[in-house]
Formats: sequence, C-alpha cells, structure tokens
Amino acid sequence: MFRWRQVLFATRNLRAVFEGSKAPRKQFSTRVTMCDKFKLPVRYGAGEASVWVEYIQLAAEYKPAVNLGQGFPDYSPPQHVIKALSDIASPDSFLLNQYTRGYGHPRLVQNLSKVYSPLINRQLDPMTEILVTTGAYEALYSAILGHVDEGDEVIVIEPFFDCYDFMIKSAGGVPKFIALKPKQTESELTSNNWVLDETELTSLFNSKTKMLILNTPHNPLGKVFKREELEVIANLCKKHNVLCLSDEVYEWMVYEPNKHIRIATLPDMWDRTVTIGSAGKTFSVTGWKIGWAYGPQKLMRNLQVVHQNCVYTCCTPIQEAVARSFEFELARVNTPECYFNSISRELVSKRDYFVKVLRENGFNPTVPDGGYFIIADWTKLKNKIDLSSERDKYQDYRFTKKFAKEAGVLTIPPSAFYSEQHKHLGEDFARFCFIKKDENLALAEKLMKEWNAKKK
Repeated sequence: MFRWRQVLFATRNLRAVFEGSKAPRKQFSTRVTMCDKFKLPVRYGAGEASVWVEYIQLAAEYKPAVNLGQGFPDYSPPQHVIKALSDIASPDSFLLNQYTRGYGHPRLVQNLSKVYSPLINRQLDPMTEILVTTGAYEALYSAILGHVDEGDEVIVIEPFFDCYDFMIKSAGGVPKFIALKPKQTESELTSNNWVLDETELTSLFNSKTKMLILNTPHNPLGKVFKREELEVIANLCKKHNVLCLSDEVYEWMVYEPNKHIRIATLPDMWDRTVTIGSAGKTFSVTGWKIGWAYGPQKLMRNLQVVHQNCVYTCCTPIQEAVARSFEFELARVNTPECYFNSISRELVSKRDYFVKVLRENGFNPTVPDGGYFIIADWTKLKNKIDLSSERDKYQDYRFTKKFAKEAGVLTIPPSAFYSEQHKHLGEDFARFCFIKKDENLALAEKLMKEWNAKKK
C-alpha cells in the first residue's frame, strides 16, 4: 500500500508539471530553498552598481556634450605605441597570437626591469620580482587577495579608488579608513594642502594591521606625497611590521616643482612594499588593460599564486606592444621628447586652463600636483541649481547628475571614493578629468558659461 501511495504522489507531481497546475507545497519549498542557496555571497554586499556603471549609463541616457567623468584621454596615444600594436598584427608574428609566460611576457618583464631598476636603485629580477597583470586593477586584486587573510586589517587613505574596499572585504579583511583633509589656506587650494592627521594615522596601527594602501600621485586629489609624509607612513609600517601596497599608476604625471618619490626607495621599505604600475596610464592606452606589480620575491610569490589561479596569463600581442613601446622610450629616456617626460608638460597647460575655467564659473578647484583630475567645490552654485528632482542620498550625486542634464557636462561624484562613515567629506565636490582634447575643454567652458548665464 505504501508503494502505491508513492506512485500516486509522483503521478500527481508529473500531472502538475504537464498541466500547469499549482505545484505541491513541497516542490514550492524546494524552489525557494534553491533561490536562497544561490544568492550573491555576503562579501559582495547587495551587488550595488559601481559609480562607473551608473555614470556610463547616465551618459548613454542623457548624452552630455562633454564627458569629463571617466579618466581616459579622448585623443590619440603616441604614434609609436599604435604602430607597435599594428606591426604585431601580421602573418610573420603568428606566435604572438598564442599564450605567453603566465607571470609576464619575457620581453615585457625584461623592459620593465630596465625602466624601474634605475628608479629604485636596485636591480629588479624580471622573472621573480615583476608580475604582469590584466590592468593595474588585477595587480591590486592579486596583491590584496594574496596577502590579506580573514580578520586582517588594512588601512585605506580616503578618498580612495573604489575597488580597494571591495577587494579587502572579498579577502575577508577589515578596511580601516583615514581621510585626507584640506588645511585652511589664504592662497589658492592645492592638493598639497590635503593632509593626514598623524595622530589619527598612528592610532589605526595595531597587531591586526596587515597592509596600508598608498596612492601617489593620488586619484582623485592629485596629491603627490612629500618625502616627510612618506617617512611617517614608512616608519609606522616598519614599527608594526605592515606591508605597504603603493598604487603609483600616475607616476609620470607630476607637475614641477613636485617630484614623485617611490616609497620602496625609503630606508628598509623595499622588503615590505609592493608597487603597482599601468601601461594604460603610462602610454595613454587605458583600453589595453595591462598593468604590473613589482617587489621582493617573497612578497611577489603571493601575487603569482592568485594570478595563476585567476587569469593565469595576459594578452600576448598587447604585452608585446607594450614591451616595444618601452624600448622606444628607453632609447630616448633622458630627452625631453621621451613620453615619460613630455606627458606632464602636455597636461600642465590643460590643468591650468581648466582650473581657470572652473574658477570663472563658480567652482573652487583644488589645483592638482599630479594626475589628470581636478576636485572642485561646487557649493557656491547651490542657489543656481534645484536638486530636488534628484533622489540620490548624497548631494554630490544629485549635483553631478543635474549638472550633466542641464549644462551638458558630465563629472563624477567624489563621495563614491569614501567609506560610508566619511561620504559627507566628498559631498561638496565634483571630479573633473582634463586629459581631453583642447576643443572639448573649450566646449566645456562654453557650456558652463551658457549655463551660468541662464541662472542669473
């Protein structure tokens, strides 16, 4: 009798499937359980869209006349860089369409060693002390996932590139935030005026601290950390046996009289520093997505393990093109024409022009010492713009969205680069990117002037 009841129950289930009737309660329960089981892992939160996803969609929807949001050039990279890639796309280079060495294409890591060894005053082993990654983004990922364990604390300087936070949490780590804050000044505000509170910084170090993430030149402030500031950070890292992850992707974009100092060159810091670089920033080819990390072999081994179990190897022809581009620049490295030297001269005039534009149109910009972004206080324009139609929590989101819709100029809200408890520190600002064609910067000026004129 029991077996007949089982057959009858199974028959009813099949009939429910084929006839579209309601499924038995037990089947519904199983479906709910499966949905619960396959939820996004807690370490990724609710899967919120990043500021980049949101603002790319905003640009697609409203089509602002000028996009000064995302950080990429809207003009051609150096011609020799483009030629290097086009030369590889030939039948004679057929092997460059296949896999290359997992930790970095040999020609590229050898040239990276030639570039950086003189800058850090030691001979870099290209095979054990350099890792080529899918953009600086993956270099950060490999460094954080390779060194941060469950419960480890990581000190993050705000504002920060938004992926730092999520990568730390993905590794099971605990981010500890400290914000750069502007000192009052009677003269124009520069990125040098944004500083860390040394007492507050010191208080964040303890036995659980595994890593500090440094970004110099800084995105989005353009701050180039001075030697004295780096020495404070270095001494704390040494005292508490902490690793420094130094994000230096804007290393070539430093404006005189400022100098980029690599923290790995400070006394006793080589053994506890992993440094990140980017071909996208170095050669103005952000779409190539080639980055790298360098540091002592014992630290780099951890990055290699993550890398080999993540992407394994990077695009061979792009690595070859980056390698050839470095060779071209190494041949003229001590000349003004070398792109490592010329890019900052190219950008400083754009920076100065756009700082003037912003001031004339009601913004109070922080003049950057490096990089290609300007943070500008927009609060003098509050009486000219009605933000009530925008529903975002933070007012910099409301301002940048409404400004894009009304003025046709897209910018980025800096509160995206702060932790939840410190987002208010970014709400009075907007981030402008100035590595754009002169005519597009001029168009932005025209649009802002027209917008201001309508608001009088």
